[in-house]
Amino acid sequence: MSLISFEEIMFTIMSATQDTFKSYMNIDLLAGKVEKKVDPVDSDVTGIVGIAGDRVGYIIIATDRASAQCVAKELLMVDEADEECIRDAMGELANNIAGVFKTKYHEQYGSVALGLPLIISGQLRAISEPQEANEGASINVQCKGVTIPFKTADGSISITVMVYM
Repeated sequence: MSLISFEEIMFTIMSATQDTFKSYMNIDLLAGKVEKKVDPVDSDVTGIVGIAGDRVGYIIIATDRASAQCVAKELLMVDEADEECIRDAMGELANNIAGVFKTKYHEQYGSVALGLPLIISGQLRAISEPQEANEGASINVQCKGVTIPFKTADGSISITVMVYM
């Protein structure tokens, strides 16, 4: 059994994002330049789904409020998207994209489990090391991360998908 490379996972998430938008909302997304690093994200709406099993990590989808409203209207087929609609739509979007990972790599990794989607707002930042060596206990986590920006041709939707594993 050969191990799946991080690049294969990255391309799977990229195509899952584009396929989800096309299948569920008939929206074409263009992928921007992939950054192979973990960057802080400041967004109005962020959906996070944890992945557990032999490969552990997170799939994170961040966007601004206007894009989240567009997604909610299209995905839920509503005329107006309130806060609850936005939360539901972003959770569903994150879940669908993470579900592709689970389905594709189930055979390789066995029992891949997904957490429930967590929807938050504000700034996310990765803390890779404690500031001071004597500031309590720390956990040293090795992970690779990528940030993939997406947008529609007309710019009406702009999202960032991050994968940390």
